[in-house]
Amino acid sequence: MRKLLMSLLMAGSLIGASVGTALAQDASAPAAASAPASNATAASAPDTASPVSANTAMSSSAEAASAAPAASGAEAAPAAPTAPFSVDSSKISSGDTAWMLTSTALVLFMTVPGLALFYAGMVRKKNVLATVMQSFAICCLVTIIWTVVGYSLAFTPGSSFLGGFSRVFLHGMDYIKGDKATTLTVSHLASTIPESVYFVYQMTFAIITPALITGAFADRMKFSAMLVFMTLWSLLVYSPIAHMVWEPSGWLASAGVLDFAGGTVVHINAGIAGLVCCLVLGKRVGYGREVMAPHNLVLSLIGASMLWVGWFGFNAGSAVAADGRAGFAMMTTQIATAFAAFGWMFAEWIAKGKPSVLGIISGAVAGLVAITPASGFVGVTGAIVIGIVAGVACFWSATWLKHKFNYDDSLDAFGVHGVGGIIGALLTGVFAVKDIGGFDGSVLLQAKGVLVTLVYSGVVSFILLKIIDMVMGLRVTEEQEREGLDVTLHGEHVE
Repeated sequence: MRKLLMSLLMAGSLIGASVGTALAQDASAPAAASAPASNATAASAPDTASPVSANTAMSSSAEAASAAPAASGAEAAPAAPTAPFSVDSSKISSGDTAWMLTSTALVLFMTVPGLALFYAGMVRKKNVLATVMQSFAICCLVTIIWTVVGYSLAFTPGSSFLGGFSRVFLHGMDYIKGDKATTLTVSHLASTIPESVYFVYQMTFAIITPALITGAFADRMKFSAMLVFMTLWSLLVYSPIAHMVWEPSGWLASAGVLDFAGGTVVHINAGIAGLVCCLVLGKRVGYGREVMAPHNLVLSLIGASMLWVGWFGFNAGSAVAADGRAGFAMMTTQIATAFAAFGWMFAEWIAKGKPSVLGIISGAVAGLVAITPASGFVGVTGAIVIGIVAGVACFWSATWLKHKFNYDDSLDAFGVHGVGGIIGALLTGVFAVKDIGGFDGSVLLQAKGVLVTLVYSGVVSFILLKIIDMVMGLRVTEEQEREGLDVTLHGEHVE
């Protein structure tokens, strides 16, 4: 553990130097600097623009804003908006809005009840209520944080690394119904749906990301410490990473890093934070000596099935439009998930002699994770390869890798989400099809996004955990852990 944490800290210092250089370059560069030519796309004015996903727009609006006329004397196209703005209600697409309302409900469904049940079935019976409580409480907590300041820090213009404060307490987000006309605000990243819908849609991503982390430290963290950590982590890690990757002026977005629906922002981010959590907290009492088998795999299968269904809102919804690209993202998501589930199942069958329920549902989740960054960029071949690689590699990481380095990632948050997210992000660079997503893939750029997320999230998570441990303590007592968190933390138990 010491070697890993020292490596993270050393890498953090290198990234810090890179960030400092980037900041210096930002300060000296012209205000209207364009995005890299390899990712250039033409953006039209807000009243004629097709809906463009916030997760794929990346550098296009910056490019359009600075584009010069193609010929001498020609007028420049209207600059793409770079901040939320008001429109007449006639500019809103009812089809896009209906799809995004549906997608928002689907993604929320992924956390409560999907992830809650998936995790609850894999812990021991004495910790079931504590596990579902974590997911439910995080849903409430992040809703508050996102409303107060999280959305503003992630999805409004600011620096290359963090947004501004123009939407604190959602100030300026309006819906004004008049006698003759109705006006409302839209995000510059989703101009055909109300900003309120986009706000809640992105909130569901902000909710599930910290909830995923809880799988790494299941059975042993104080509930109070968990709430404090998730509050600080959401503000200091999630919002900055989301801004850097998804806001067009963000550092990684303007560099051309591709993340259609959250492979970097959600899964790698949560996976590495989960790994740091389980290393800092240490192993569960009796780990490696006592049986810690899942108590109810039926719950886990139901939860995994809910995740699979909800993931269509996650991936296809990230098109931010009811269009062909959303349909294509849905198709690649289904294909990759099935191949990954069978990839894990057959790898386990070969290695252990029997295919298990836990194995096939874990493989499905691994496939969902890996296709997330690629779903709007790759074709059928890419989806198949990503699925197979993710299923086999995540089986390896959740079994051999974890035992080799002897860390207690309780429910394989890092083994599935961290490793699966890395695989998906890198293979997006291999299989991205410009005719589908509008961008050429680059493995080097994708690796940059992966490295920055691993180091930034890992280092900041480590610092936050150490501070919280010094102030209030992170871990329950051995007696509480042996008795079970349901009774000792919440005064309840499952019959």
